[in-house]
Amino acid sequence: MEDLVTKKSFEGLVRKAIDRIPSEFQAAMKNIAILIEDWPGPEAEDLIDDDPEGALYGFYQGIPLPERTVDDSGMLPDIIYLYRKPLEEDFPDPEELIREIEITLVHEIAHYFGFDEEILARYGYD
Repeated sequence: MEDLVTKKSFEGLVRKAIDRIPSEFQAAMKNIAILIEDWPGPEAEDLIDDDPEGALYGFYQGIPLPERTVDDSGMLPDIIYLYRKPLEEDFPDPEELIREIEITLVHEIAHYFGFDEEILARYGYD
């Protein structure tokens, strides 16, 4: 299947989505690397096994802030994986795609903070 969005243009959409994220969440992104992959890989294997029919748009890999100890300081940054192909297939309209990237990023950043769905709902990301 031909790419609906090139990797370079997808990166531009990710930048637009980041600009739309509330500042509290943007601040956390200084400590998180965002990697764009075409499809989920080994890092998300357990999630895919749990729901083989579900689309996975992103994955947080790291230690949530509330669970960190002194031993965790100085480690490599946490990572948010964004999966381009599932996102672009399910959201072919560019504005809808930007919004879903934004939602995905906020949900993954919430894992970093240790937030629950109630907090996300307060920000309009339920």
